[in-house]
Amino acid sequence: MFSENHKIAGVAHPQGFKAAGVRAGIKKNGNLDVAVIHTERKAAVAGVFTQNLVAAAPVYYSKKVVATGTAHAVVANAGCANACTGEQGMRDAEKMAQIAAQELNCNADDVIVASTGLIGSNLPMDKMEAGIKDAVKNLSREGSVNAGNAIVTTDTYSKACATEVEIGGVEVRFGAIAKGSGMIRPNMATMLCFITTDADIDQKLLQTALRDATEISFNCMTVDGDMSTNDSVVVLANGAAGNKKIVDKFSADYEKFFETLKTICLELAKRIASDGEGATKFITINVTGAKSFADAKQVGMAVANSPLCKTAIFGQDLNAGRFICAVGYSGVKLDPDKVVIKFGDITVYAGGLVTKFDQEVARKILSEHDITIDIDINEGNNSATIYSCDLSYRYVSINAEYVS
Repeated sequence: MFSENHKIAGVAHPQGFKAAGVRAGIKKNGNLDVAVIHTERKAAVAGVFTQNLVAAAPVYYSKKVVATGTAHAVVANAGCANACTGEQGMRDAEKMAQIAAQELNCNADDVIVASTGLIGSNLPMDKMEAGIKDAVKNLSREGSVNAGNAIVTTDTYSKACATEVEIGGVEVRFGAIAKGSGMIRPNMATMLCFITTDADIDQKLLQTALRDATEISFNCMTVDGDMSTNDSVVVLANGAAGNKKIVDKFSADYEKFFETLKTICLELAKRIASDGEGATKFITINVTGAKSFADAKQVGMAVANSPLCKTAIFGQDLNAGRFICAVGYSGVKLDPDKVVIKFGDITVYAGGLVTKFDQEVARKILSEHDITIDIDINEGNNSATIYSCDLSYRYVSINAEYVS
């Protein structure tokens, strides 16, 4: 569904969108650090943001933009989170929007702003202003790669994808860029994701679609269990495809739109989890037999966030007791004797007992990059899938040295 060319097209794949990424000197390493995404045609906008009570200034500002229902642009930077910066931080977030609005000939409340990086530092607004102006001058249909690279921090690569789907006999395009590698936990993470589409869709339906897609994708991934101050997922839909406006949640057109949006969110969530700081393994945890989706997610997250489980996978030493221990303290009411845990085809726990299994076969399973854990709690008919990674020496090193 996602080709290499689509990754390159990214957020500029849908009709009417342009993007750019430039160097403004905000990142200490001198890499690209300011991104702009723009549509001349006003777009319906939807957004979901961090649930951390300590939210960054750009989050507060962008929530107000989403509340208006429409937007023309996104301005984002990496290298400074503009979080825990008080009234000055709010003024700086507003100034980001005002500068972009002036350059793009739109209103400031039509500009989404986002930041990522070190918490507690003020934005260098002289560099930010120069960067925004430079990015606007460089907006193009080929600018998505630079925009994606401008928002990364400790990521090893920029996450991007694009695709198209026929809706009502019309080709509708989607594109996206995302970043995220550490401080990643459920209810999003230190991540930014910007999705564009030329679909024509009711703004309230767009918000519903994004909320539902996020719940089973970005809200079902974790790297380290920490929740960021800055996470934001935003969708702009400018209607340039010319499809009949989607206004009915129960229509075939909405179903196609939602399935495509969900697929993009799932793909990016998996890439973010796989690219966790210092990660050497990508872990998929399938929890079945739960009384509710919430219960299944809670069990999966307990395992995914357990340092003991994560380090066991990194060390390729399958200590099954660690995994049933995490299931047991998850907070979900269950009968341990009913729980079955499998790594690949190997059952490692069943009937209340850690089973005897071939350690060499287990070690071979854990030597793979992609590892699947199946947990059946046998209490109901609901399920959830969680995406995560292992915990390595490199993770400690990255975060011990992050400020410097």
